[in-house]
Order: sequence, then C-alpha cells, then structure tokens
Amino acid sequence: MYSVQIKKTSRIVAGALALSLMAGSAGQALDRLEFSVPGAPKALEKELRAASILLAAEKSGNTDAQDVFTDARAEYASLLNALYARGYYSAVIHVYVDGVEAASIAPLDAPGSISAIKVVVEPGPEFAFSQARIAPLARRTELPEGFAVGKTAESGVILEAVTAGVNGWRAQSHAKAEVSSQKLTADHKTAKLAADVELNPGPKLRFGPLTVNGAERMRLRRVRAIAGLPEGEAFSPAELERVASRLRRTGVFKSVTLTEDDFITAPDLLGITLTLVEEKKRRYTFGAELSSNDGATLNGAWLHRNLFGGGERLKVSGDITNIGATDGGADFAFGISLERPATFTPDTTAGVELAYGKLNEADFDADLFSATVTLSHVVSEQLSGKAGLSYDHAIITDPSGESTYKALSLPVSVIWDRRDNKTDATRNIYAAAEVKPFLGFGITDSGVRATLDLRGYKSLGEAKRLVLAGRVQAGAVFGASLLGTPRDYLFYSGGGGTVRGQPYQSLGVNVLRDGLGDTYQTGGKTFMGASFEARMKVTESIGVVGFVDMGRIDANEFFSDLGDWHAGAGIGLRYATPVGPIRLDLAGPVGGNTGDGIQVYVGLGQAF
Repeated sequence: MYSVQIKKTSRIVAGALALSLMAGSAGQALDRLEFSVPGAPKALEKELRAASILLAAEKSGNTDAQDVFTDARAEYASLLNALYARGYYSAVIHVYVDGVEAASIAPLDAPGSISAIKVVVEPGPEFAFSQARIAPLARRTELPEGFAVGKTAESGVILEAVTAGVNGWRAQSHAKAEVSSQKLTADHKTAKLAADVELNPGPKLRFGPLTVNGAERMRLRRVRAIAGLPEGEAFSPAELERVASRLRRTGVFKSVTLTEDDFITAPDLLGITLTLVEEKKRRYTFGAELSSNDGATLNGAWLHRNLFGGGERLKVSGDITNIGATDGGADFAFGISLERPATFTPDTTAGVELAYGKLNEADFDADLFSATVTLSHVVSEQLSGKAGLSYDHAIITDPSGESTYKALSLPVSVIWDRRDNKTDATRNIYAAAEVKPFLGFGITDSGVRATLDLRGYKSLGEAKRLVLAGRVQAGAVFGASLLGTPRDYLFYSGGGGTVRGQPYQSLGVNVLRDGLGDTYQTGGKTFMGASFEARMKVTESIGVVGFVDMGRIDANEFFSDLGDWHAGAGIGLRYATPVGPIRLDLAGPVGGNTGDGIQVYVGLGQAF
C-alpha cells in the first residue's frame, strides 16, 4: 500500500518516485490490467485514468514485463499529482503487481514476468481552503477566483495564485520578485488546507545592456534596431515580449530567446541576453485551390529573408487563377517586393512593390501595372496599420473598346485581429478596413474607394465542438462616375471569396452601353456581402460545415434600383492538419439568376 495521507499541521511535500535501472531481460507480457476508483466522482475518475501511466502504456501496446514494472512504480507519483490538482490530499493508492504492492518490491527484484496489474485509488475527501493568503501584492494584481476560503484547494490554483502574485510585481518593474516563504498545512479531520505564501518583491529595476548571441548573417546594429529594447527605462515583461515579437516577425530567425541576468548591475540595471538561431536565407512556397466553376488557382513565391544583412525581405511571387473557368480565361499576376523592418521605429516596416497583372474576365480584359511605396506599423499583436502611395495604370478592353485608366492613390488600411487561430478561428473577431483616395488622370475620375471586412466567431457547448462564424463585407466608390472608375476598383460578387455556389464574379451591373447601344456588364460602385457558417467538430481531425452566403451589387448607391443580389448555400468537410484544415465545400445557388448547378471548392484553411 502507498499512503499519501498528510498528518495534521504537517507540510505538504509532493515529489516523484525515482526510476531505477531494471535488471534482467524482457519477460512474459501483461495479460490483465484493472483500474478502479471506488466512490469517486466520474469527472475525477476520468482525470485519473488520463493521468495513468499504466493505462497509457497498455493503449500503446507496451506490455513488456520490465517496462510494466517501471511504469507501476511511477504510477503512484503520476496519480498523486492528479489528485492534488483536484484538491484530494488524503488519498490511498494501491498498485498491485501479481498481488504484491509495487512500492514494496525492490528495483533489483523486478519480476521476470507479470500477468496482472491492479490499480485501486481511494481518493478520500475533497479539501477546501481554510486560509488563502499571498502577501504582499502589487497594485491591480488579480488572483484566481478559486484561491479563496471555502473554495476547493486545488494545487494548480495555488500555483496560479503564486504566479499571479510574482507576475504582478514583475509588471511593476520588480523583475526579481520571488517567493520568500510558504506554508501549506492540511487538516485531515476537517478536510481543510491552509495556504500562506510570503512574497519578496525585490528592488525596482531598469533595462540594462542587451547582449546578442547567434547573429551570424545579421548585422548587430540592425538586430538592436529591430529589437528596440529600451535600455535605461523601467523593466517590463510586456516590453520583453514585444522585443521577441519584433524579431520573430522578420522571419529571419528560427528561434528567439531572451534571458534576464541572474545578478543586478549596480545600481539598478538588469542585463538581457538575446540568443538567436537564424533561418535559412531563402524559402520557396507553393499553393493551389480548386473550384469546379471558377477553375484552379496556382501560386508560388521565392523569398530571401535577409538580403543585405539587415532583415530585408525580397519576395518574388506569381499567381495563375481561373484556370479552366467556365467564364472568362486564366488570369496572371506577377509581383516583386522589398521590405525593410525597423524603419523610423522598431515597429515600422518600409516597403516597395512592383506588380503586373493580366486579367481575362467574362466582361473585360485588362493589363494592370502598379508601383507602391508603403509604411506598415504594428501597434500591438492585435492591431496594425499600413499607409502607402501607389500609381496604378490599367488598359481595359471591353465591349465599348479600349480605355486607359491612370490614378495616383493613397491607400490607408487598419487590421484588428483578435482571433485565437488565423486559419481555424473559434472565438473573437477580425476587422479590416481600407480607405483609398485616388487622383485620376485622363479619362479617370478622382474619388475614394473604401472597403470593410468584419468577421466574428463563437464556440458553443462545454466541449466547444460547435463554432458559429459570421462575416459581413462592404465596399463603395465615392466621388467618381461608374464609367470614370478604373475597372479593377469596381466590385463583383460570386465565387469562393464572396458567394459560394454562384460562378466567379457573375454578379455585376448592366448600365453602360457599347457603340451599338447595347448594355454590357461591369462591376458596381457598391457591394454588400454576408456569410454564415455552423462548424461542427465530429472528431479531433474531422469536421462538417453548413453555410449560406449572400451578395448584392449596385451601380451607384447601396440598395438602389440599379442593382441585384444572389445567394448560395451548401455543406462542407474539414480535415485538420498542423497548418490549418483542408477544406472541401459543395454549394449551389439559392437566390438570384446568375448560376445553376453544384460548385465544388477545395482549399487550405477555413473559408473565412
């Protein structure tokens, strides 16, 4: 028998049993394993089974006698930790090896064969806090709700409370805050636990010098500029995390580690050591998507992560879309961009991009060229913005003939991303907005193009296997006429990015007339779209989705007489992978007159 009973007023000490070297060769395999927790709540029994080393070994098929005996001796400590985590401090644990308590068998007397293992756990009563004290605490420190008199005395809650107390002082620049003393006392007669912890905040410190290790191809001056550690200013754990995030965002480093010095440099400086592991200089990426009506999409890119030794990113990319589309032909895009992090501020990236595109749409053909200079700024992990100066040149061929549009624009965009996962979100929101004033030349009018993309996610149920996801999109062009707006500034609806089940860009407006006086389709100046999905996880890897999408295009104002709408709905299958779910959607039209039949969409990541 292995008893974990704790005498009144004794200190709780949790330790793991040491694993000893087993002598002898492999023996007879295990025939039977019994595991019981008499009188325990089902939730506790489930957690103990999950913590059992023996059950895990049986599930994996490892029943060799020597390994089983080793696992049997380790079973006590594993189950004990699980019991403490749920506030059970008077448990009695038995692990019988062929009827003999495993803890009583000397390691060198390990049996050569084992036919039966029996594990019996008597959890005893659940303990509650009779005292829950941590002092002193920094201002605005929030302790876990469970750390209070009368609450279940879970060991994890005690650890969370201590961590919160220490972190509260660290957030106030007391970097060396620590536990100076702790007293944990269990009273088995009353099933109460008293927790009394003293903290030592230590002195208030400032950031000292930054020492950099591992920068082989990066210039040290640029590493320091990107890191942006405010040497001489008050110590802040949040600022340390921002330093690490800046370095990771460059993509130059495989690993970024920041270590605080063990000792204080007089009078109050705390040195920081930065250890880097650099990535390979170059990377190649390829991607593909497939839609039965929109055709296939292929894309590829070549990236140099550190062109001049300062974290500069040179990217050459190409896309071919609408391959085999039922309407129009294949579209081509080619771009080259150069970005430099830590320009003006550690959180600001400067960039320049040249792009060329060839569009073969159902209602027009286009040769597009653009040159753009941008500044991107990261405000926080959730909030970022970008501003730029762009020149756009478009040669459009449509039923009215050939037209050349030229515009100088100033696009400004903001992204607020609070999703828990960018490829498979289950909660919070995402919002992106762009305002693009443009100055037209020649036949091009001047105006403003604005877009908005809002997404929200909510998981339901205790297991959170059902996720409701919603999306609203909107766009508008103000100040320019329909004919005087560049065609690639106008809006269409239909396809995987707007309304699944409807052909790609199948919804526009028929307002403009060709030389014969007949109307022909173009994009509209306003767009509204909405999507709703119900995502159900069937297993850890497989999920099913039901969805409905709607879109509306108007020639000028929202919801005018010169506009129309359409909708699509369908079902989908998801298969989870480390880089995001593989997506298969089947959809058909349920409103409007722009398409018929079933559309198939295949891609990586959720639709939104």
